[in-house]
Amino acid sequence: MANKTDYNGQSDDQLAESLGNLKREQFNLRFQAATSQLEKPSRVREVRKDIARIKTLQAQRNAAAAAK
Repeated sequence: MANKTDYNGQSDDQLAESLGNLKREQFNLRFQAATSQLEKPSRVREVRKDIARIKTLQAQRNAAAAAK
């Protein structure tokens, strides 16, 4: 799990790539949960929070760019 400071150092393209990877992982985790093959249930929450962190950071950057 990466924390917020790890995402702050990433470019917009890297953030978009990380977001795509996390969404794919979230889909896979949901699929595993539905088939009762989920090994680490806490990872679902971690991924969801990381997605929110990235989206928040993207929104902040968009707002800052719009303000200029």
